[in-house]
Amino acid sequence: MKKALSISSLFLITLILSSSAWAQNKVLNVDDYDRWSHIRGAEISNNGNWMAYGLQPNGGDDTLHVISLNNDRTHYEIPLGENATFSSDNSWVAYILTVDEETRRKMSKKGDKIYNQAQLLNLQTGEKHTIERAASMAFSEDGNYWAVHRQKPEDDKSKHKGSDLIVRNLQDGSVVNIGNVSEFAFNKKSSHLAYLVDASDKTGNGVYLKNLSSGNLTTLDTDSTTYSTLSWDDDDAHRKDWNKKGTALAVLKGIKVDTLLHSENKVMVFRGLNSRVTKTTLDPESKQNFPDEMVISENGGLSWSTDGKLVFLGIRMQEPKLKMAKDTVANVDVFHWKDDRIQTVQEQQAGRDRRFTYVATFNPDNSAFTRLTDEEMKELNTSNHNQFMVGRDETPYIDDVNWGVSPADLYRVNVQNGERTRFAQEVKRTLGYSPDGRYYLYQNITAGDTVLFVYDLQQNKNTNLSASAPVQFMDMDHPYPHENPTYGVAGWTKDGKNVIVNHKYDLWMLALDGSKATNITRGVGEDQKIRFRYETLDQDEEYIDASKNLMLTAFGERTKMNGFYELKIGNSPKSLIYEDALFDDWEKARDSDRVILTKETFVDFPDYYATNSSFKNLKQVTDANPQQAEYAWGERVLVDYENSRGIKLQGTLTLPANYEPGKQYPMIVYFYEKMSDRHNQYSMPVYDDRPHMSTYASNGYMVLMPDNVFQEGRPGTSSLDCITSATQKVIDLGYADPERIGLQGHSWGGYQSSFILTQTDMFATVVTGAPPTNLTSFYNNIYGRTGTNHHGIMEIGQVRMGRGVTPWSHRDVYQRENPMFYVPQIETPFMILHGTDDGAVDWMQGLEFYNAARRLDKEVVLLSYPGEGHHLGREANQIDFQIRMKEWFDHYVKEVPPADWITEGIPYLDKQYNKAQD
Repeated sequence: MKKALSISSLFLITLILSSSAWAQNKVLNVDDYDRWSHIRGAEISNNGNWMAYGLQPNGGDDTLHVISLNNDRTHYEIPLGENATFSSDNSWVAYILTVDEETRRKMSKKGDKIYNQAQLLNLQTGEKHTIERAASMAFSEDGNYWAVHRQKPEDDKSKHKGSDLIVRNLQDGSVVNIGNVSEFAFNKKSSHLAYLVDASDKTGNGVYLKNLSSGNLTTLDTDSTTYSTLSWDDDDAHRKDWNKKGTALAVLKGIKVDTLLHSENKVMVFRGLNSRVTKTTLDPESKQNFPDEMVISENGGLSWSTDGKLVFLGIRMQEPKLKMAKDTVANVDVFHWKDDRIQTVQEQQAGRDRRFTYVATFNPDNSAFTRLTDEEMKELNTSNHNQFMVGRDETPYIDDVNWGVSPADLYRVNVQNGERTRFAQEVKRTLGYSPDGRYYLYQNITAGDTVLFVYDLQQNKNTNLSASAPVQFMDMDHPYPHENPTYGVAGWTKDGKNVIVNHKYDLWMLALDGSKATNITRGVGEDQKIRFRYETLDQDEEYIDASKNLMLTAFGERTKMNGFYELKIGNSPKSLIYEDALFDDWEKARDSDRVILTKETFVDFPDYYATNSSFKNLKQVTDANPQQAEYAWGERVLVDYENSRGIKLQGTLTLPANYEPGKQYPMIVYFYEKMSDRHNQYSMPVYDDRPHMSTYASNGYMVLMPDNVFQEGRPGTSSLDCITSATQKVIDLGYADPERIGLQGHSWGGYQSSFILTQTDMFATVVTGAPPTNLTSFYNNIYGRTGTNHHGIMEIGQVRMGRGVTPWSHRDVYQRENPMFYVPQIETPFMILHGTDDGAVDWMQGLEFYNAARRLDKEVVLLSYPGEGHHLGREANQIDFQIRMKEWFDHYVKEVPPADWITEGIPYLDKQYNKAQD
């Protein structure tokens, strides 16, 4: 009997003991999945005393839980509650009450309108207040008011947008109902509520301001027109350098002309709202420099500069409203070789193109209008700088092919007068602004390096940040054969002198003048193969304060351990918590040191824990799936192996429940690309189109998820090498029965599994989902979600053929890597899954493979799901496939007698939609 060489004696003892426990438990099957619940939308109150989260069972309805994190054990359960928000004073929680799924289905089928409720809960007393037909809700910043905007009643068929706004004073319980409101917003100081009125007869339409302290109502403007796009000057008042006055408003005022498509809008700015109100208007008709035949568009929104002196707006061409009888107009799409974008891309982007606006500014001090973008430079990356921002011009580099990145020329744009200065050309990757908007970080990609440049918008100066660094900052592990990106930016230092960037393992501080590069984690990451990344628990942090201790996340590249470290710059990182587990979704209370986060392993569901910023004494506060203890569950171990090129790889191997060391087990190999980093991910039993390790382990299978690396131009043969090497390693270690191994892959994994199927008889069966199976025809297909052709995906995307490697220039490469050309070699039974409406891999790819195999009398079944996309969406179909896939593997891997559909199929007139046969 072979001994499993990679398991320590202690682990063997643990497995034997745990196997005894698992032996008493039930086997997990698809019928049990609806007992599992997901945690959704966790929130913590500002003082850290309360937590809210949703618990949603598979295929079921949400229940909102609001719990005390102190020792009083207060726990509110709200069926159908979701989207909880705490008031800033920690006294209340508000949430939406939805309609249960069964009622929703019935109402949708009848065409009835579905309304939600808004509910308010007093955390101390349990008192509740409910408002029907809720569309949206908001607390004032100080927590003293709660506003709910209602939907119009179903019998109100009028076209106006106004409906009731209910405002509750949470101090005295008084309620005000304001009618015909279309938009509303509190200012951040919570001194005022602004709202727009849009009535059916336009009577009373206008802009109104309510003083929340005195109750006084001020009419800022009223007219029988339409008002929209309400914007306070403190909308981003969480910024520490923002104008926090909350004393100015910007609004659009427009009229609809029957013969024109877009409203004719003006911008109205109201200032001095806490004292003497002044009104300034931008009227395109009175501005000589306003572009002819253009209008101010609601689609562009309204926003303010950080100093409150400029209003940003969007403009677009006015268009006539066309009315044509459909039966008199031909329906044809003209695909032309001169099109900048192929017709299918234009179709997919039509909605975006219709909403597109050019950026302009309005200065209320001098009523100046300034256009900032145009046909030559369409995009402006807005920032917090009050004078200069970065514009992008992609026009010179527009390509029909998606090459992974969109090159652009970069410009410094003076937002005061519109002047622009080009400072970089053909930039493919940018990393954004410093928080104050003064600096802009980007990559200049060369053949052998990625050079980081920082551009000082104030000084109009480019600086090479890589010159002083002894390392390259491009991601050498980037898996695709195009220009490598960097590892990303950690943040900018508070003193305004440095930016901190990621390397593979460590963090580097780069002086913005290019003079110095410092490894602030002192090479510990590189030495220990731990990936350090900076994280903040401060919800309002903009800069990194290098004088304080920094929090780092840590992930062991080979161990898969995870946790948090503390870094005092000048010293080595210090471990706070570092375990064989996975931590995620951390959030710190705004006004206390309490932290919530999830912790998971393959065995442990990602429940929430409460702790503090030192991560000591984690206390579990949720228990979403206690029923798991009733079921037999597996364990995981890491497996090290090499492919034929000597590249060191890993796989995560799920051992079956009741594992007996030395015994050989049936095994499923499930793969895509790099999989071993999922070692500590919980395997949630859910309805979808993938095999779930927890289920198969409970049913006596091993499941291997191996890493996979690719050579350019050899996608199939590279995968064959890695997957068979990993599988053979597990066989050699004595884990797997070499005669009872199945293979499963979906999408890109579907291509690989289809190719491997044609090259080896190592596997007893293969299940391949949504597979590209004919690379020659796939090359010129359309990616339905975006409308782009597959040229980029094939050459420099996942398929990795190499730039310029086409079916006509490298016919031998496409033949060598094409599953379709090897169908005669197939000796293995296989099953294909494909949805007929797949927008990523055309359904015909699966059908081609099936037809070829059928023509050659191969043992093949195609499960075709009408109306389904790249992944199964309907729960009934998900359950159906889970059952059929399990039956397929049970028969061909475990030699269980086959279900009837496997041996006989299902005639079209007899097909069943509700559940699989048997």
